Amino acid sequence: MYLRSFRQGLLLAAGGNSGNPLYDFFMGRELNPRWGAFDWKEFCELRPGLIGWMILNMAMMLKQHERLGYVTGSMILINIFQGLYVWDALYQERAILTTMDITSDGFGFMLVFGDLAWVPFTYSLQARFLVDHDPHLHWSMLAAIVVVNILGFLIFRGANGQKDAFRRDPNSPEVSHLSFLQTKRGTKLLTSGWWGLARKINYTGDWIMGLSWCMVCGFESIVPYYYAIYFAILLVHRSIRDDHMCQEKYGEDWDKYKSIVPYRFIPGLF
Repeated sequence: MYLRSFRQGLLLAAGGNSGNPLYDFFMGRELNPRWGAFDWKEFCELRPGLIGWMILNMAMMLKQHERLGYVTGSMILINIFQGLYVWDALYQERAILTTMDITSDGFGFMLVFGDLAWVPFTYSLQARFLVDHDPHLHWSMLAAIVVVNILGFLIFRGANGQKDAFRRDPNSPEVSHLSFLQTKRGTKLLTSGWWGLARKINYTGDWIMGLSWCMVCGFESIVPYYYAIYFAILLVHRSIRDDHMCQEKYGEDWDKYKSIVPYRFIPGLF
């Protein structure tokens, strides 16, 4: 795909067109490589890695049953939590078309490796951990973790659903009451609802869900908490990248927007 990206007339990603071959190979030169109507980036973002992740999780559950003779509550929850997450991503497929991965990042080694290897083989870490380490969590603790997961999902889905609905039809009854900042570019930036709370409130919900995945593994080892730590770093970095791109895109309007919605992740704190 890197070699193909040098063909004339292709849409290139700004971040992967630096002129440095190694950097451009890593970041990806072409924005959305297609073979006919088949979009390679969208397919890899959703299909192989996410479905492979679920297959690995179910294999871990079968392995635990083989070793213990039963399946633990923690293993059941991790399969439900992450299964819901993957189902939601696939069901809400059209929402991915407005994400940074699709609109800004080229399809290079970073995304290919991330989609096909990193996601299935690292996001299944909690299930792999539970094969050998049953934390013996009391039902009340498991119930509390379910509440944490539901909280994260409500924030994540509520914010993303609201943004997607507004982008499709800002006059729709479900979003017409929301206030927004009209930019000089002609686009509208939401300043109320979920998006009036924080500029990346969807990331907050996403991270809370990820934390609940780690919590089902107990609290005696930091290993399953790798995801929460890694994901926090990833989301902060992505938010900085997004802030920089929006500053270039909107200019003074972005400064005004940030004065209206000053918090990045957590209302009143950060």
